[in-house]
Amino acid sequence: MATEGGGKEMNEIKTQFTTREGLYKLLPHSEYSRPNRVPFNSQGSNPVRVSFVNLNDQSGNGDRLCFNVGRELYFYIYKGVRKAADLSKPIDKRIYKGTQPTCHDFNHLTATAESVSLLVGFSAGQVQLIDPIKKETSKLFNEERLIDKSRVTCVKWVPGSESLFLVAHSSGNMFLYNVEHTCGTTAPHYQLLKQGESFAVHTCKSKSTRNPLLKWTVGEGALNEFAFSPDGKFLACVSQDGFLRVFSFDSVELHGTMKSYFGGLLCVCWSPDGKYIVTGGEDDLVTVWSFVDCRVIARGHGHKSWVSVVAFDPYTTSVEESDPMEFSGSDEDFQDLLHFGRDRANSTQSRLSKRNSTDSRPVSVTYRFGSVGQDTQLCLWDLTEDILFPHQPLSRARTHTNVMNATSPPAGSNGNSVTTPGNSVPPPLPRSNSLPHSAVSNAGSKSSVMDGAIASGVSKFATLSLHDRKERHHEKDHKRNHSMGHISSKSSDKLNLVTKTKTDPAKTLGTPLCPRMEDVPLLEPLICKKIAHERLTVLIFLEDCIVTACQEGFICTWGRPGKVPAEHFCRQDSMQGVLQDQS
Repeated sequence: MATEGGGKEMNEIKTQFTTREGLYKLLPHSEYSRPNRVPFNSQGSNPVRVSFVNLNDQSGNGDRLCFNVGRELYFYIYKGVRKAADLSKPIDKRIYKGTQPTCHDFNHLTATAESVSLLVGFSAGQVQLIDPIKKETSKLFNEERLIDKSRVTCVKWVPGSESLFLVAHSSGNMFLYNVEHTCGTTAPHYQLLKQGESFAVHTCKSKSTRNPLLKWTVGEGALNEFAFSPDGKFLACVSQDGFLRVFSFDSVELHGTMKSYFGGLLCVCWSPDGKYIVTGGEDDLVTVWSFVDCRVIARGHGHKSWVSVVAFDPYTTSVEESDPMEFSGSDEDFQDLLHFGRDRANSTQSRLSKRNSTDSRPVSVTYRFGSVGQDTQLCLWDLTEDILFPHQPLSRARTHTNVMNATSPPAGSNGNSVTTPGNSVPPPLPRSNSLPHSAVSNAGSKSSVMDGAIASGVSKFATLSLHDRKERHHEKDHKRNHSMGHISSKSSDKLNLVTKTKTDPAKTLGTPLCPRMEDVPLLEPLICKKIAHERLTVLIFLEDCIVTACQEGFICTWGRPGKVPAEHFCRQDSMQGVLQDQS
């Protein structure tokens, strides 16, 4: 554990921390909040969320920031590590009555210096489309709450689409909308399209095309968050029933599932190459799940309370090569990969793709991800080669990543080709947790059931050779019974045809769905620091900084090593000197 000291020192809020890259430092001048800088009384309010967009303007300062605090929504120019924040001049500010904003998402595809499309979800179930630059409100979806009356938990644009977006609710339902269509004046009628274990998908029955295009019913209880894979082909959902479910988005097929160790899952994210998914939740753990093998490969313990956000850091994920790499894709795929390297994140993704196409060359890979929780702590984690590709059962010897008695299989390769959702050539990375890119199609994938609803860019999908590993699982039932934290769905929709098979936690523990703690490596965080007074609700990795936010409504910028201009530290030191003189 990396927490320092004890007693009073442990409760002090940290303003800097050191990793192998160097010193990360909190930049007080780059703090964003409500203009009065007064801490927000957060009791009973929805979590503070932050969204970024880059407008690609010629000034070199095209970053924009949106955040919600209580009933208020703010839109600022984000100056990052370069200049101090000016809170007196928000580009747009909105105060809502009778409802609160809960989440929001920019369309990175259509954003310009003159216009930007921002979706905002609300506690009463509505979704608003606004343009904070033009200060316009163009549309309100689910206005009469005929589609779903419950709180919006997550809203995101479909990657590669200018008009399609997906909305999740605390009812456990998820809806696909098109901004060009209306929602109708009557409650929608549905027709079953596809049904599987603990999920069902319906289309909207109507003489004319209307919203929603699709209704997903997933699991039991609230659907807390979803995230698109980097190529937009797959959708990872986490629910209050404690399950991660990964779907093929176009074909609406269930790819794989995972069960939390305890309680609901609250957050989810993909690795930059789409090969791993990390979740966090009410078991205070972070769990790493392999997309290729459909199994838990590690858990991380460092938080003392619920984990609210997980995110990969594409700028610190590293690949070290000791020999020239071999490539097992086609010549066309190889030419596509040559376009990687426009920035650190894209270069890393390229090398990760090549790492998995290599059978014998010695290559070292480390994924960096982070988590924040209700314990007000920030944790950073390294997912290293010994966890990802174990060649023999690991010992209990604690290493840098604290691996505890992993019973993992040998990494044998049979030369099979496995497709993962992250090897396509992406556009420049948007600044968001889920890192969505243009959707791509896979030449051997199942046909789409959406009948061309998604008009997205299509490119060649590089199929790279991976180690094909089979896992040995313990099939015994565990005797201890763990509380699941089920929340029953209150939806009155009679068309909810999901198979409600309550999973006995005592029967899932010790199975591939939920391995015992001793059956998978246990990671300890590189750093674990208390950085706020109130619970943390935001963690976003940008190229020159890390952005966090807490429920008091303060959005903090942490400068990366070597990325902070010297004058920023000078301003900081002079301000601290003034404060000391006054005291």
